[in-house]
This record gives sequence, structure tokens and C-alpha cells, in this order.
Amino acid sequence: MCGIVGLFIKDKSLEPQLGALLTDMLVTMTDRGPDSAGIAIYGSESKEAAKLTVQSDTPDADFATLGEDLAKVIDAPVTVVVKDTHAVLEIPADKIAEARQALPELRPGVKFMSTGETMEIYKEVGLPKDVAARFNLSQMSGSHGIGHTRMATESAVTTLGAHPFSTGLDQCLVHNGSLSNHNSLRRKLRREGIHIETQNDTEVGAAYLTWKMQTGSTLGEALESSLEDLDGFFTFVVGTKDGFGVVRDPIACKPAVMAETDQYVAFGSEYRALVNLPGIDTARVWEPEPATVYFWNH
Repeated sequence: MCGIVGLFIKDKSLEPQLGALLTDMLVTMTDRGPDSAGIAIYGSESKEAAKLTVQSDTPDADFATLGEDLAKVIDAPVTVVVKDTHAVLEIPADKIAEARQALPELRPGVKFMSTGETMEIYKEVGLPKDVAARFNLSQMSGSHGIGHTRMATESAVTTLGAHPFSTGLDQCLVHNGSLSNHNSLRRKLRREGIHIETQNDTEVGAAYLTWKMQTGSTLGEALESSLEDLDGFFTFVVGTKDGFGVVRDPIACKPAVMAETDQYVAFGSEYRALVNLPGIDTARVWEPEPATVYFWNH
């Protein structure tokens, strides 16, 4: 029983409020997932650099000289912004692969959270309100974002086991439910060269979508295929660089509600996650249909 929230901003005047609105939605879902929480924020894009978000259990030691050390190895400028246990590294886009290869040797304790031009992922073990406060999520701005509160059922309560999961550039997934064929699918995806770090079934769902898009599918087509290829019950909310998508399995036993106005599209596991959004009293509110793909983009 996890909690999912998502907010896609249509009206740019609301972008400075994205973090505050998502934080309120996330904290409202605490009783659906008190074990850990996470959020993906799609913010400003740098024309010259890409973002690599990382996490460390010993940030003071790992992040102290990380920028200088990594810059020497990849022979390129590296900017480091530390936020509690996470750091966002801005690196020339053509050096991202080299940086990812170098980091495990430079800092064995550092874990990868996300890579992309606009996306940053922050996630940790703990109550959603505490996780949000640690990263000052309420002060973040952006065009869209998704969040998750986790009640662990099939894998350990760890930072890596928290959602969102990211297995592709500017792509992430949050999930409520359980996939029954994730072990066999994990083996298949690894044979296809898709990197999967955990035993969490949700990461397999994210990796599946990455694989489908790498082989030519659009996100919508990949979500359609997931209805055939993924066994179990699930509600997915997926973030991409320019939008977010929603799909529920054909049985649709996991709760979900959506709202749309001229200013935004919002998703919540329950309606109470949406009640403090501006204009919610006049929004079009509905329950997403089973086996139906919804997608909005800028």
C-alpha cells in the first residue's frame, strides 16, 4: 500500500510552486508509505551540461572534494551542489558516460539516483515530511514532478529501494502494486544490456520501459506493451523530460484519482492528496480507466 503523487504544470506562473505543492501532496500520503519517500523534479535545463544526481551515506567525506577529483579524471569542469545526502553534479553532456564509469572507483560509497538534462531525484528512508525537509523540497521549482511514499512489501527498506527509479535519461517511474514476473524479466533485461541495481520489482518496470524506448517505442507504446508483458497488479506514473504518463493494469485494484484544470494535471493515490491544489474545486476529477494510457507533455 504505497502512495503516489504527480503534478504536471501547464501554467508557467505555477512553476515556482511545484516543490511546495508536491511536498504537501507527498506528506498527505504518509500513512500509505511511512518507510521511505522520494521525489523527481524536472527543473531548468542547462544548454551545456547534464545533471548527475548521486547519494552517499557519508556525504561530508564523499562530497568534500568530489568536483575537483572527478574533474581531473574526466578532464572537464564539474559543478557540485550538495543537498543533505545527495549531490547534483553538472557535467558536460558528452562526459556523462565517462563520469559514471569513473565515480565507483573514485567514491565506492556513492550511489546513482538519476541522470538527465532536467531531472533530479531525491529519496531517502524515513517519513515523507522528514525526507522533504532534508532536501528543502518545498523551495524547488520546475515544470513537473512525481513523488512516492513507500510501504515495503517485497524488498528491503533502503535508499536504493525507495522510489522513484530511474533507468534512462530524464526518465523515472513510481509504482503502487506488485509485479509477479520481475525476476525473469530482470534476467532478460540484463541480457539486453539494461543496468538494474536492486531486487525491487519497480526498478524492473522502469528498466522495461527504458528498453522498449531504446528499441524504438514511444513512451505511450511502451506503456501499452507493459499491459501485455508485465504480470501482476500496478499503477504506474512515469516522468519524462517533457511530460508524465499514467497507466493502470487491467484489473486496476490499486486506487488512483486524477484532476485537470487550465493550470495543471495532477495525480494522487487518493483524492485527499489533491485537496489543497489551487482551483481543485472546479477541476475535472476522474478515476483513470483500467488498461488505459494517459500522457501529457509540453
